[in-house]
Amino acid sequence: MADNEQAISVEEIDHDAEHERHVHRNSVHQRLRANSSIMQLKKLLVANRGEIPIRIFRTAHELSLHTVAVYSYEDRLSMHRQKADEAYIIGKRGQYTPVAAYLAGDEIIKIALEHEVNMIHPGYGFLSENAEFARNVEKAGLIFVGPTPETIDALGDKVSARRLAIKSKVPVVPGTEGPVERFEEVKKFTDEYGFPIIIKAAFGGGGRGMRVVREQESLKDSFERATSEAKSAFGNGTVFVERFLDKPKHIEVQLLGDNQGNVVHLYERDCSVQRRHQKVVELAPAKDLPVEVRDNILNDAVRLAKSVNYRNAGTAEFLVDQKNRYYFIEINPRIQVEHTITEEITGIDIVAAQIQIAAGATLAQLGLTQDRISTRGFAIQCRITTEDPSKGFSPDTGKIEVYRSAGGNGVRLDGGNGFAGAIITPHYDSMLVKCTCHGSTYEIVRRKMLRALVEFRIRGVKTNIPFLASLLTHPTFIEGTCWTTFIDDTPELFALINSQNRAQKLLTYLGDLAVNGSQIKGQIGEPKFKGDVVMPTLTTHDAKTIEVSKPCETGWRNIIVKEGPAAFAKAVRANKGCLIMDTTWRDAHQSLLATRVRTVDMLNIAKETSHALSNAWALECWGGATFDVAMRFLYEDPWDRLRKMRKAVPNIPFQMLLRGANGVAYSSLPDNAIYHFCEQAKKNGVDIFRVFDALNDVDQLEVGVNAVLKAGGVAEGTMCYSGDMLNPKKKYNLQYYMDLAEKIVGMGAHVLGIKDMAGVLKPRAATMLIGELRKKYPDMPIHVHTHDSAGTGVASMVACAQAGADAVDAATDSMSGMTSQPSIGAILASLEGGEFDPGLDGHLVRGLDAYWAQLRLLYSPFEAGLTGPDPEVYEHEIPGGQLTNLIFQASQQGLGEKWAHTKKAYEEANDLLGDIVKVTPTSKVVGDLAQFMVSNNLTYDDVINKAEQLDFPSSVLEFFEGLMGQPYGGFPEPLRSNALRGRRKMDKRPGLYLDAVDFDKVRKELKEKWGSASETDVASYIMYPKVFDDYKKWTQTYGDLSVLPTRFFLAKPQIGEEFHVELEKGKVLILKLLAVGPLSEQTGQREVFYEMNGEVRQVTIEDKHAAVENVSRPKADPNDGSQVGAPMAGVVVEVRAKEGHDIKKGDPIAILSAMKMEMVISAPHSGKIESLQVTDGDSVGGGDLVCKIVK
Repeated sequence: MADNEQAISVEEIDHDAEHERHVHRNSVHQRLRANSSIMQLKKLLVANRGEIPIRIFRTAHELSLHTVAVYSYEDRLSMHRQKADEAYIIGKRGQYTPVAAYLAGDEIIKIALEHEVNMIHPGYGFLSENAEFARNVEKAGLIFVGPTPETIDALGDKVSARRLAIKSKVPVVPGTEGPVERFEEVKKFTDEYGFPIIIKAAFGGGGRGMRVVREQESLKDSFERATSEAKSAFGNGTVFVERFLDKPKHIEVQLLGDNQGNVVHLYERDCSVQRRHQKVVELAPAKDLPVEVRDNILNDAVRLAKSVNYRNAGTAEFLVDQKNRYYFIEINPRIQVEHTITEEITGIDIVAAQIQIAAGATLAQLGLTQDRISTRGFAIQCRITTEDPSKGFSPDTGKIEVYRSAGGNGVRLDGGNGFAGAIITPHYDSMLVKCTCHGSTYEIVRRKMLRALVEFRIRGVKTNIPFLASLLTHPTFIEGTCWTTFIDDTPELFALINSQNRAQKLLTYLGDLAVNGSQIKGQIGEPKFKGDVVMPTLTTHDAKTIEVSKPCETGWRNIIVKEGPAAFAKAVRANKGCLIMDTTWRDAHQSLLATRVRTVDMLNIAKETSHALSNAWALECWGGATFDVAMRFLYEDPWDRLRKMRKAVPNIPFQMLLRGANGVAYSSLPDNAIYHFCEQAKKNGVDIFRVFDALNDVDQLEVGVNAVLKAGGVAEGTMCYSGDMLNPKKKYNLQYYMDLAEKIVGMGAHVLGIKDMAGVLKPRAATMLIGELRKKYPDMPIHVHTHDSAGTGVASMVACAQAGADAVDAATDSMSGMTSQPSIGAILASLEGGEFDPGLDGHLVRGLDAYWAQLRLLYSPFEAGLTGPDPEVYEHEIPGGQLTNLIFQASQQGLGEKWAHTKKAYEEANDLLGDIVKVTPTSKVVGDLAQFMVSNNLTYDDVINKAEQLDFPSSVLEFFEGLMGQPYGGFPEPLRSNALRGRRKMDKRPGLYLDAVDFDKVRKELKEKWGSASETDVASYIMYPKVFDDYKKWTQTYGDLSVLPTRFFLAKPQIGEEFHVELEKGKVLILKLLAVGPLSEQTGQREVFYEMNGEVRQVTIEDKHAAVENVSRPKADPNDGSQVGAPMAGVVVEVRAKEGHDIKKGDPIAILSAMKMEMVISAPHSGKIESLQVTDGDSVGGGDLVCKIVK
C-alpha cells in the first residue's frame, strides 16, 4: 500500500487566502493532511451520490486532497454531502428531477469551475460512461479521473467493444455485427442462430434494457420492451443481440492502465450471482476456474486494453460456459461497485491508483507492475439493499429507525445513507451499504460474511439481508459453483428466515401505550399494584423449604403418559381421597377478571405450582373462552401458552374445556375440524378433555368425545347441570341426569363430569345426584365442577366428595368465591385428615396464594366489582363466567344502571327460549336476548306478540335455527317460527349439514397470507378465522408481547423508570421511557423516546386522541314509521342497504355488533332507502337514526 499511495510530487500546501476560506490552517483536518504526502493538485469533485463518493473522499483525504460533493435537492440530507469538505446543490430546487440532477454534466462542471476544483471523479453509473461529459471536463481545463473520451467511445458502446475483441482475436458470443434498431434485424439473427438469445442495451448496463428470449412468440414484445427501457435509462434505445448461454459464469478482470500504454490486471472476480442481470454477491478470486482458463482470460483482457491504449481503471467482462469456454462481453470504462473485493485480496487501493494516474503517475511509479501484483485469500462482497425479497425485491422506502452495522476482523463496510434517521426515498438505487469480507479460505470468508450479516440491525425499512443469508447457506453457493441465473433457477432461496425485529416492535407498542393508553378491551383504569411481584418461598407443614429451580417430576400425569387414559381412570378410582382440580389458570380468572390473565404470569409461578399441587387431579388451564381471548384481547398464541406451560409443569395433568361439536368455537364446526383440533391439543400438552354440549345434546357431545378418544386423550364426558334439581317445577330432575349419564358412559368416556356453570348445585342435591351416580357406576371416576356464586360452593363440593366424587374443582383462595370456584384452602380444611383428604399440603397451597393475591391487584382494571355471594342465582341461573361479562357488557351498552332489570330479564329470556341449559354458547343466547329486551323496553309478552317485527340478536336466531343443537323438550313455538320468518330449521345436529374442512386449502391460504402455517395455526384459523387474522396483523405490528411484564402491558412506565424485558433466555432488554414529544399538528403524531440497552430509540406514534372527531347523530323518531333506529348501542359491522335503492320488508339494512353480540337491523316495511346515516365501522347509540324507508 505504501508504494500505491506514494505522492507524485510533494510540496508544502499554499495557504492562500482563497483556500483558507475553505479549510482553516489550524483545523484538525488540515493538520492531519499536512503530515501526509501531498500532490500538486488540491481539490477533487465527485459527480455522484451514495456510497461511492464517500469511498472516493476517504482515499482523496489520504492523498491530501480537498473534496467537493454535489447533491440534488432530494439528497440534501444524505451522508455523502457531510463527508466532503465542501458540498453544493446541483441547480435550483425544482430545476432537475432527482436523477436528472446527477446527469446535468454542464451544471456540475460549472460548480467545479466556480470552486476551483482540479479533478472530477465520476464514480460509477450516472455520467461515468458518458464520453461527452469526459470531453467537456477536459475542455474546461479539468482532469477527468477515468479513461479518455475516445476510449469511452470505443468501449462504452458494446458493439464497438465486440468488434475490437474480434479484431484482437478474443472469443465472443455469436451476435449481431452492430447495433440494431429494427425488429426485422433481430428476426434475421434468430433465423440464422436460433434461440435462446439475449437483447442488450448498446449504451448502458445494470441489467436495464436487457431481455432473454427463448421462443419466437415473445421475440417482438421483448425487443420493444428492451428498446423502450434502454431509451428511458440511457437516452438511446439502440440494442444488440447475442446468442444466450445457459448457466454460464460471469467472470470479470480488474484492469489498470497509465498514460504511457502500460496495462496490468488485478486478477479476476466471479460475479455470477445475479438477479435479472444485476450483481448481488461477488467473489474474488473465482473459486472453481481452471488455471489455464484463468490465465487466458487475464491475458486476453490485458491485450484488449492495450489495443485501445486504455487509461485508468476498467473492467473486462467474460462469460464462461459449462465446458469452461470463455467469451468476451464488454469492457466497463469505470470503477465497479465490486472493486472492494479486489482491493481486499491484492492490498491495492484502486481509487488511489485512479486519482494518481489521472494526475500523471505511471504504473511503475506506483509500484504496480504485473510481477508485484498477487492475491491473498478470498473476499466476498454483499450488496445490502432496501428491497423486500418476498415481494419480488420491490424497493422499500421510509425512515431508518435503527441502524447497527457489522464490524470486526476482516469486515469492511462501504456505506452511503445507512444511519438511524435516514429517509430512504424512491428516487435512487436501493443500496444501503456494501459489506466486504476477507479471509484466508473461501469457507472462512463465507462464514465471516454470514456472521457480519447476522450482526446487522436495520429497522424501519425492509432489507435483502434474509435473502443474502439464505443465498450464502445454499449448498451450491457453499460449493462455489453458482451461475448467472442461479437465483432465478432456485426458488428455495426465497424460503426466508426474516429478522423478528422484536425490540423495535415492542417499542412501538410501548410508545403507543405512552401516547394513547392501553388498547386492551375491557380495561378500566390502571393496575392498583405497581410494584414488583414477590415470589413466594414454599415451605411444607413441617417447615421444609421446597427447591423450585426445576419442575417437580412426580404426579398423576405420569400414569397417563406411561399407561394411558384407561389406567389413569382406574388409578383415580382406586385412590382413597377426593382429588382437587385447580381452576386458577382458566375458569377462576375467566369468572373474576374477564379471562385477562396473561401467559407470563402463569409461567412465573409454574414451577412452584408443579411442586405445591403435585397430587392434584389436574390444572384447568386451557380451552373454552381462554382460547379466543388469548388472541382477541391479549394478543397471544394460545398454543404457545400451552406448550410453555407444559414444559414448566410436566407432572400435573392439564385439563381443557371442549365445547363438543363446537371445539372451542361458539357454533358447530365440521366433524373433521374437531378431530384435527383434539389431535393438536393432545400433541401440544392437553391430557384431560372436559367435553360438554351447551344443550346436553348427546349427538353433539359424542362428536367431541370420539375426537378425544381418537387423539388418545382422557375423555371426560360432561353433563351440564342447570337449575335447582330439588325444585319440582324444573324439567331437569334426577331422572333426567341419570338418563343423560347412561348415554355418556355408553360413549366410552373415561370420566363422568358434572358441570355446574351457575353454581346452583345445592349440597343436598349434590349428595343425591353423586350418590345415585356412584351406585350405578362404581368403576367410573366422577369429577364435579361448580361456581361459588351463591356462597355454597365449599359445602356442595364437600358433599360431592362425601357422596363418592373422585375430584372436585377449586381455585386459589385469593381468586376464589363469588362467580369463581370455591376456595381451595376451605375445601382442604374441610376434608383434611379424613378419608377424603385430597393429599395436598395446605402450607404449600397458601404459599402459591401469596403470589395470586398480588396478581389479582395487578389485574384490578378487569374486576367486575362483585362484593359478595349472590343467592339470587338460584332464580336467574346466570353462569358464573357469564355474570361478570354481562355486568361489563351492560355497562358498555349504557345499561349499567339497569343491572337488576337485566337479571330479571335474563330469567324471562330463559323462559322464552324454553328453559334451556345455559353454558357457552347458549348462555350467550339468553344474555343477548335479555340485554335486547332491556335496551328496547320489551316485556315477556312484547317478545311473544312482536316476534315477527323484532330484529333479534344473531345468536338468538342461530339458536332457533338449530345451529347450536336440539334443546331438551324442543324449541318454543310459535316464537321460534315467528322469529325466523321463513329461515331454515334444523332437526339434526348442525355438523351433518356442513362440508368437511379442506385442510390443504386452509394451509395454502394461510401461507399466502402470513408466510407460514403450522398445524396449530390451521386449528386456530378454523375455530376463529377473523380473530386469528386480526391477531396476526397485530403481531406483525407489535410482535410477541407475551414477554412483556403485565404492569407495562397495561400501563405506561413513569418517565425515567427502568424495567427489563426478557425476549428469550439470555436476551434481556433494559428499557427506560425518556420523553413523549409534542403533538405535530400536521401529522397528528408524537415522537416517543426510549432508552434501550443504553441506546436512545425513537418511535413515531399516531395520537388517537387528537384525531377523534365528536359526531352527534340524530335520533330516530319512534312516532315516525319511516325512521329506522339502532336497536342498541354498538358498532356497525356492515351496511347492506344502499342510498336510493328499494328494500323489502325483512331485508337486512345493516349488521350491528355490541361486544360479542351481533344483530341484523332489518327493514320494518318495504320502500326506498333515504337518509342513510351510517357506514361500516361507525359507532352508534341506542335509538340513533340508521336510515329512513319511504314507501
